[in-house]
Amino acid sequence: MRYPDFINSNSSIGLPAPSFGCTTEPYYTALNHMMEVMREKGHLLYPGTNSFKDDGVGISTNPHDCGGELTAMYLDDDIDMLISCGGGELMCEVLDYIDFEAIKSAKPKWFMGYSDNTNFIFPQVTLCDTAGIYGPCASTFGMEPWHKSLHDFYSLLKGEEKTFSVYDKWEDIAFKSPEAPLETINATEDRIHVIYKDGELIKDARKSDITFQMKGRMLGGCMDCLINMIGSKYDNVKAFDEKYAADGIIWVLESCDLNVFSIRRAMWQMEHAGWFKHVNGFLIGRPANGDAIGNLDRYDAILAVASKYNVPVIMDTDIGHRSPMIPVVMGAIGNIEVNGNDMKVTYSFE
Repeated sequence: MRYPDFINSNSSIGLPAPSFGCTTEPYYTALNHMMEVMREKGHLLYPGTNSFKDDGVGISTNPHDCGGELTAMYLDDDIDMLISCGGGELMCEVLDYIDFEAIKSAKPKWFMGYSDNTNFIFPQVTLCDTAGIYGPCASTFGMEPWHKSLHDFYSLLKGEEKTFSVYDKWEDIAFKSPEAPLETINATEDRIHVIYKDGELIKDARKSDITFQMKGRMLGGCMDCLINMIGSKYDNVKAFDEKYAADGIIWVLESCDLNVFSIRRAMWQMEHAGWFKHVNGFLIGRPANGDAIGNLDRYDAILAVASKYNVPVIMDTDIGHRSPMIPVVMGAIGNIEVNGNDMKVTYSFE
């Protein structure tokens, strides 16, 4: 696994838009303020030609230009790391225009984003053996003040911290809006982990004294995107899985638009594609669309498949679309420590 150099206060940051561009509020103002904040910290900013475009379908512009911009920024020696401008809907169409062979041969650099950016981070890890960061897109760093999670991501990027703990509360109703584009995370709801281990489902880990560890190579992203890659030329999971079989995989999964039946179907698809052969555990983020439908809730949607593997499953944790997010280094070795409702992850870059 290849790991990029950590950044310093003089490092430059590229802002490609392989998915949405920041043309509407609150994203336009937030991205501009993010650039101000990072310049104050000493960074040189390189917004892309597509950062403020919206003439594409579900992405900033046409797929050819989106892929070309991302490849060019990755190969540009003047740019030290990349943070995607935003998520979107059809970044899968950009994949054919990203030069993964050139990226695999280039000096690695950090790429950070989430949601639709799974379409780059996942093949970057599995095809290019290069670690990537599943975390906030660029405009998120425009909030005032920064939530602790953003300080954690920045500490990770600078190589100052490698151990991170989940946060006490999460955001159900956001105050950030077109009228208030710089609002911070409105974290009001208690974080309650739901844990499946050794055949037992713990519905409220606050009431449990369970302790355990699991370790493995972190892999995953947004299931909405992952399922589209199954069986395509961008699906290199079986080879990746065998290469790192001795480490095992911790599957890190979350979802945006998928309802609980779609989540269950996604788990079925990944299972039947052979993706879970060497799984050591599952980390499941709070779904953005996880309300129960009929007799299916979001936990059974996951456990219908995950429970077959006799590995720990930690659900409703700080990953994905329901802020805040704990830093996730896809491709790195993660050592997960659980103590009741608390969880921390320590990364090994090996």
